Amino acid sequence: QVQLVESGGGLVQTGGSLRLSCVVSGSSFTPFAMAWYRQAPGHQRELVARIDERNNPNYADSVKGRFTVSRANIKKTVFLQMDSLKPEDTAVYFCNKDHLRYSNLFPWGQGTQVTVSS
Repeated sequence: QVQLVESGGGLVQTGGSLRLSCVVSGSSFTPFAMAWYRQAPGHQRELVARIDERNNPNYADSVKGRFTVSRANIKKTVFLQMDSLKPEDTAVYFCNKDHLRYSNLFPWGQGTQVTVSS
């Protein structure tokens, strides 16, 4: 049974930074392209950043230049470094397989709440 556990969220002021982590357990992690998603209240879940099997990143325009995605395959962990945070980044952040590559995603984890105060 695959389990995704996200952590690292919190409350920060505008311009602050957070580093999110996502541990994938119960599955072979290495071959998958992974992604970070976020969902704000009243909005659909959106893709924020992607990283493929060869560590090539890709970002949504809204976070480009501010967020950095990385992975540590030996630890089955994906990271999201978030800098220059803005109030509009406030959301619950999730990780999962890259839905642009795969139709069968892992069961969603609980996510981690990020709140940016103005």
